[in-house]
Amino acid sequence: MSMSASQAPSGRSAPGPARPVTVRTVGFDELTTEELDAWHLLRAANPLLDSPYFHPGFAAAVHASGRAVRTAVGRDRSGEICALLPHHRERSLIMPAGWPAADFQGPVLASGSSFPPLALLTGGARGFEFDHLVESCADFGPWVESRRPSPFVDTTGGLEGYLGRASRSGKDNMGQARRRAAKAERTYGAVRFVADAADPEILDRVVELKRAQYAATGAKDYFAEPDRHDLLTRLLRTRDSSFGGVLSTLHAGPHLIAAHFGMRSGNVLHWWFPVYDPAFAGLAPGWMLLRELVIAAPALGIARIDLGRGDDEYKRRAKTGETLVCQGIVTRSSARRALRRARDSLVTTAKSSALGPGLQKLVRKFRAFKG
Repeated sequence: MSMSASQAPSGRSAPGPARPVTVRTVGFDELTTEELDAWHLLRAANPLLDSPYFHPGFAAAVHASGRAVRTAVGRDRSGEICALLPHHRERSLIMPAGWPAADFQGPVLASGSSFPPLALLTGGARGFEFDHLVESCADFGPWVESRRPSPFVDTTGGLEGYLGRASRSGKDNMGQARRRAAKAERTYGAVRFVADAADPEILDRVVELKRAQYAATGAKDYFAEPDRHDLLTRLLRTRDSSFGGVLSTLHAGPHLIAAHFGMRSGNVLHWWFPVYDPAFAGLAPGWMLLRELVIAAPALGIARIDLGRGDDEYKRRAKTGETLVCQGIVTRSSARRALRRARDSLVTTAKSSALGPGLQKLVRKFRAFKG
């Protein structure tokens, strides 16, 4: 029987380090059972790939939502599959599957294995852009332009375990969240937390609140493309024990004051789309929701919550650790790399300069350049 993207094989030994000598690119729905089996085995053998973004179920949901996913499949000298890399193609540029909201990226391969990045540049493709690349493959090193922290919360031991590892700021905010929850209950009614709601109407409300947040802050609206809402709906419907969407909610009386939609694979939960109702901003409901998730984590089998790369203050306060993710582009063109460096330099200058507001229009033009 053919194995689905969310089912893992068993009874086979984990693969060892290898190097592809051939790379074949196919549509996600053209992957064979052998290739999907290898995907699961390679991922399971590499601890750096435990994020749900590396599970084939994520690429499958992205592909089914309408954004075509292609997969580079590498084989070693013996013909064994030793690496896979799902991606999108836009004109002459390719990027990781799920772009621009894939918070962890890179090839799926065994620890210590190699992958030839330039092998991706076939059929007219002139660059492979990445912005959250996990350093699981040294071959990408020459094309890395910068590294940024991606914070996480170690939830081992629940709230008590977290408080033993958290910074003073993290402890203070968790304490404030407890007091604000009590205040919310006195003011609005019973505070209710649901770790896994699976309610499509609440998911619609999450998207609505997120779009309002984008509009209020001037950020690009991720959900302006309808396939992205469909992606979240598909993930919410995925109830496999090894992978799926997770919708968590926090009510105070009849009011939905905060919610979060993310993905889970094994004992890792990825914090993806957190929202709160601005009418209840004074309660800092986001912290209340995060506290409830930390408390519930042991019972849910969650040992880590990945918060994703970002400079948000709450991430700096809440984190117990961080990993580095890389930004850059694989290309044979020195001119393309020079233009990217110029773009990045302008963006950095605009952020730090007193003239920043006047440079915003130019910065947006440079950011639109997919060099």
